[in-house]
Amino acid sequence: MTAARPGRRRLLVGGAVATGLAALGVGWGMAGDTDHDGPEAPAAAPLVRRPRVAWVFGSGGPRGFVHVGVLRALDELGLEPDLVVGASVGALVGALRASGLSAQRIEALAMEVQPWRLARPAWTWPKRLSGVPVADWVREHAPQPRLERFPTPMVCVAQRVDDGEVVGFSRGDAGVAVQAACAIDGQFVPVRIRGRRYADADLRMPLPVRVARALGAERVLAVDASAHEDRAPPGAERYRETDLLKRALTRPDAELADVVLHPDFGYWAGSSRAYRERVISSGREATLATADRLRALHAR
Repeated sequence: MTAARPGRRRLLVGGAVATGLAALGVGWGMAGDTDHDGPEAPAAAPLVRRPRVAWVFGSGGPRGFVHVGVLRALDELGLEPDLVVGASVGALVGALRASGLSAQRIEALAMEVQPWRLARPAWTWPKRLSGVPVADWVREHAPQPRLERFPTPMVCVAQRVDDGEVVGFSRGDAGVAVQAACAIDGQFVPVRIRGRRYADADLRMPLPVRVARALGAERVLAVDASAHEDRAPPGAERYRETDLLKRALTRPDAELADVVLHPDFGYWAGSSRAYRERVISSGREATLATADRLRALHAR
């Protein structure tokens, strides 16, 4: 499979996924704009105890496979966080880890999952996708259904659509919280929680280190899954503005982290098996190369 250009480099892309779903005979669903207002609805709440070490996983679409490789290396090094914070695909991968899954199991899921399984057309929102299958997929694989019951505290970061406020969900239905964090602006139906709509925080805070710090994290490992715009190849000039905007949004948080991992696995993104293997391997190698600093970060 040919690697996708940056305009298509999110985890799921509206037109392509919708076309694929139609080809597979998947019907248009009414779901996608339910108001989650019951006791299971995600909520932002203080943590029970102050975290010492936080792992922060950023947005990045299919580049988010790098988080899987980072987790694999962190497991090999025997390191554990007191808090996991994630935005967009970082929330998806981070939630699986915080729920108790091993990095090896997460890698197996990452190699198996197909994009069409994580979305369906939303009949009530023309030209938008419903992320309900994302919530279902998380519930299917996470050992615990609620964030506050995870073995490791987890915060899924999303932005409130009406005022742009960045919110970190730490309680409630993990599937819905991840769905909200992954609701890509303009492509997915925003997720309604207690009457307010939430979407992907990529355009506000793609690397939410500030959320981890606000929750009291003393030390932070941040994993940046964005493109290396300074090494963009010929033909990528038209995407320069987007790359620079992403860097401007990422920089303030990267500067607040103690260790930042930003593996380089090539500019173009894709979803083929070879692409996934390369990105995961890059994340693992970059993490192991920083082993001494990471051990010091986690030292008691």
